[in-house]
Amino acid sequence: MSIDRIVMAFAGTMILLSLALSQLHGPGWLWLTAIVGANLLQAAFTGFCPLAIVLKRIGLRPGMAFE
Repeated sequence: MSIDRIVMAFAGTMILLSLALSQLHGPGWLWLTAIVGANLLQAAFTGFCPLAIVLKRIGLRPGMAFE
């Protein structure tokens, strides 16, 4: 699996998790959704993604977005 797919899967998991937690424990968990969304938006424009950097350092192969 490439870094791109791992990043997208991780972001999607965090969004769904924060939505579930907001329903179970309170609306404060929606801030996690906002943070993940903001990070995805800035990564689209700048190409900088902290998770992609970590995954690249541990030796996973980059996809087209994070080369």
